[in-house]
Amino acid sequence: MSKLRFRVVETAFKKKAVEVPTPAERPSEYFAKYVFNRDKMFKYLSSKVYNKLVDVIDNGSTLDRSIAGEVAEGMKKWAMEMGVTHYTHWFHPLTEGTAEKHDAFIEHDGKGGVLEEFSGKLLAQQEPDASSFPNGGIRNTFEARGYTAWDPSSPAFIVDDTLCIPTIFISYTGESLDYKAPLLKALRAVDKAAVEVCRYFDPKVKKVYSYLGWEQEYFLVDEGLYAARPDLLLTGRTLMGHDSAKNQQLEDHYFGAIPTRVASFMKDLEIEALKLGIPVKTRHNEVAPNQFELAPIFEECNLAVDHNMLIMSLMRKVSRRHGFRVLLHEKPFKGVNGSGKHNNWSLGTDTGILLMAPGKTQEDNLRFITFVVNTLMVVYKHNGLLKASISSATNAHRLGANEAPPAIISSFLGKQLSQVLDYLETSDKDELFTVAGKQGMKLDIPQIPELMIDNTDRNRTSPFAFTGNRFEFRAVGSEANCASAMIALNTAMAEQLAMFKQDVDALIEKGEPKVSAILEVIRKYIKISKPIHFDGNGYCDEWKEEAAKRGLDCETSVPVIFDNYLKPETISMFETVGVMSQKELEARNEVKWETYTKKIQIEARVLGDLAMNHIVPVATQYQTDLINNVYKMKDLYPNEKWEKLSAKNLELIEEIADRTVYIKEHVDAMVEARKVANKIEHEREKAIAYHDKIAPMLEEIRYHIDKLELIVDNQMWTLPKYRELLFIR
Repeated sequence: MSKLRFRVVETAFKKKAVEVPTPAERPSEYFAKYVFNRDKMFKYLSSKVYNKLVDVIDNGSTLDRSIAGEVAEGMKKWAMEMGVTHYTHWFHPLTEGTAEKHDAFIEHDGKGGVLEEFSGKLLAQQEPDASSFPNGGIRNTFEARGYTAWDPSSPAFIVDDTLCIPTIFISYTGESLDYKAPLLKALRAVDKAAVEVCRYFDPKVKKVYSYLGWEQEYFLVDEGLYAARPDLLLTGRTLMGHDSAKNQQLEDHYFGAIPTRVASFMKDLEIEALKLGIPVKTRHNEVAPNQFELAPIFEECNLAVDHNMLIMSLMRKVSRRHGFRVLLHEKPFKGVNGSGKHNNWSLGTDTGILLMAPGKTQEDNLRFITFVVNTLMVVYKHNGLLKASISSATNAHRLGANEAPPAIISSFLGKQLSQVLDYLETSDKDELFTVAGKQGMKLDIPQIPELMIDNTDRNRTSPFAFTGNRFEFRAVGSEANCASAMIALNTAMAEQLAMFKQDVDALIEKGEPKVSAILEVIRKYIKISKPIHFDGNGYCDEWKEEAAKRGLDCETSVPVIFDNYLKPETISMFETVGVMSQKELEARNEVKWETYTKKIQIEARVLGDLAMNHIVPVATQYQTDLINNVYKMKDLYPNEKWEKLSAKNLELIEEIADRTVYIKEHVDAMVEARKVANKIEHEREKAIAYHDKIAPMLEEIRYHIDKLELIVDNQMWTLPKYRELLFIR
């Protein structure tokens, strides 16, 4: 290890970690301490206002602005008792992050002093600059007005000394400029459509909720080493670095013992998360070294999305207390598994029924099959859209890399459910059926109790797998906003369920009995959606060929994948369901293309800088040392002996020369390619140019840098290597 890197690591190790408090009370006693939840509402609001607000949250009733004043006063009183001095509207712009502007609880008192004030008007809406966030051309710089509007369905919470109020973000002309506004519309749409279908089976159903359980994967790296890697600092991933001799090949990290320093970080993070009402439940080592995961209990989708955005922010903050930096990039290290964010999605009723779970009666199972088959229709009809909803410049490194779902959206169902659908497809009988739940399995080990086996296995290569009582959308990227995938999925489900009801009602009007009509439509849908049903190995090349034959979207260029948002059937779906207009979709795609371009552009600039200012000078210096060594050996040994002893050094000198020349030439070529691409006016065509021309150059240059890393004296190499980055000490 070089002296520079030794000093960096030593500094990181000497940094004293903050002691994680061990609360005397149980987690249930401090859960949601910093959340203005129903307990706080009941305490700080009048019963009349409390009931109105709960009705808005539970039933989607129209928010009466007249109650905002009392709610604001109650929030302020509670927050100030907790030591809060500021408030902010907390929203999700189209940046994959969150935004906030803090204002103090003060106004002039008219007597030369100030008083603490927070009105209903300030709670209900604010006016951030709408032109300074990505907007795809909806707002010009000289048309800056935008609005944030309070979302009462997601409770306000406290971070440090600030009251954070979840809000939507829209332009002056009404278009959404965030993820939350279309998500709320999509959730309302799927609620309405699903309730209509549920009433075939239970007229008492009044509301259907969309549930989300995310699983957040991430890497930790020592803060000192992170600071010594400009590529990690500026792009979130290593743009160079040869494989470590040991990485994940022993398969000994997954579910292994959690390192002490990491466990301390996890405990600290969990305490903070629980105080903010995030019900984190699971933590473990992931497959790659230094890779970990945490996951909460399922929640209502809108709240779950807010909590995921909040947990990513918490992770960044808490990790620094423990001398770590958290990496949320989907592929921070080449050669080991990247990180995803599995989105476990399901629907449930206000009567307590999970619609994606088998039931105890034949009618329950008909309802279960109804919702499963309609989900399959969504995955089939909007195959490309679902892929577009999870695509990005960063996630492209992970998908299809034999470590994560392939870049082809298919659905795994498992043996039992597949058999049920096959039977229904070919049966002409209008009879109901049963779907077995968990079955017992006895092992030939007396002291081990009977195991309860699920009705489906798991398929880790499937991007959209049925897992017993939900579908797991496994292709979502680790740093993504879950809302992107959930908007597409819930909107498509709303459209599909409305179409299902239309098809069934048409048969009923012709005199078909209800059960017969439902089964007839289901049979038709099973046949139509069959191309996306795949229970095999999604990593194999044969599947890619088969998927293309089935007509599935096999495109791998991220900028081209984004085109799925602007297909006529996609625009029609979003507009008909009432989630987004064509103008909003076009603007969002402009943002997607522009973001893709900028991320590749930044990576190219960082790689060029590191190559020319770190790698080439160090390699050249080592080459000079070798040349000096060759000349000195010539003075010591006879020619025959010298030629034999210096042969290897001469080979290294030549190899270093070849590789540094290649790097210099291709960095220059990459700069010229960027200049050409930057002149392209249309964002889509520019993004395609960056994908086709510039992104491949990054890998070509990296290849030669990684080869030099194996040659150059370790004491001279200025950047921490994978063997140091990937193993917490």
